[in-house]
Amino acid sequence: MTDDLQRLAAILDVIAKRPQPLRHDAELQVAMRVCVEQGLDRLPLPAGGQTLQRWQALASVAGHDLALAKLYESHTDAIAILHELDSRHLLTDGLWAVWAADPPYARLNVGHDAEGVARLHGRKAWCSGAAQIDSALITAWDDQNQPRLVAVNLHQRQVAISDQGWQAVGMATTASVEVQFDQAQATLVGGCDSYLSRPGFWHGGAGIAACWYGAAAALGQALKAHCAKRTDDPHAQAHLGAVDATLSSAAGALRDCAQWIDQHPQQDAQWVVRRVRAQIEQAADEVLKRVGRALGATPYCRDAHFARLAADLPVFMRQSHAERDLAELGRQVANADHLTWQL
Repeated sequence: MTDDLQRLAAILDVIAKRPQPLRHDAELQVAMRVCVEQGLDRLPLPAGGQTLQRWQALASVAGHDLALAKLYESHTDAIAILHELDSRHLLTDGLWAVWAADPPYARLNVGHDAEGVARLHGRKAWCSGAAQIDSALITAWDDQNQPRLVAVNLHQRQVAISDQGWQAVGMATTASVEVQFDQAQATLVGGCDSYLSRPGFWHGGAGIAACWYGAAAALGQALKAHCAKRTDDPHAQAHLGAVDATLSSAAGALRDCAQWIDQHPQQDAQWVVRRVRAQIEQAADEVLKRVGRALGATPYCRDAHFARLAADLPVFMRQSHAERDLAELGRQVANADHLTWQL
């Protein structure tokens, strides 16, 4: 995996040397296809003994461009899900995504036609990168009102990608729009509720936190570079000291979580993942605040890479449900008799 990380870093460096960050969905698609063609999407599977190396790759992409990381994480998550649900034979060439948001105003249904072919009908919201993706794993509801996961090729006339549902400034190029399905052909993956009930659901949730960390670490590097040049700026140095402590603690939390997952591949990882997501979210918030206070307006206005990360990261982190997630973590902690917080 070390060689793959080095090759990934080399490709990302080429992307980073562009005069501007990836600004358009077509540019994002090209960058993703380069990663896929180079085999850099075949990351170690979660809970297989190299979970940390998987997260290192996600963090590396996120530190270069969070919009690219959004597509990269979703594509690699789809590959992992198909492996975990013994459906790797469904993995076709091209770019994949996982679309699993189920708001009440956009309900997708799956049924069967007279020939027994699964068909999708309805609207799906929050479809990140819809214009760039070839196939997707999508959550839907069957005739018995049971949650199902389906694989669908998006290059069908029964699939209509809209321009609705995305007005974001941060993460703008991911275009998480709404997609309409009109009896589009699909393939059922796994059994009822297999998407949520599999151990890998929470493993993937921690991978998202690795992306948050990668972007926060890149912002911290900008502050470090400033302090290396400006040795007479004690206020910035104080912020850098705090950022170092914060990021070091966050990295340790991710390492511990990855180790736990590798040692308990089939156990429910909800508690440890909720905890690490809370830790990384708090760390990223702290880094955003301190880097901004230390550097002022200049990098937001004159450094394209910094400005893009600073705008994208708060939007990306809203995949967390903030106090709702903390409340659930607290409920689990309160009911855990063995937890003592001892060293």
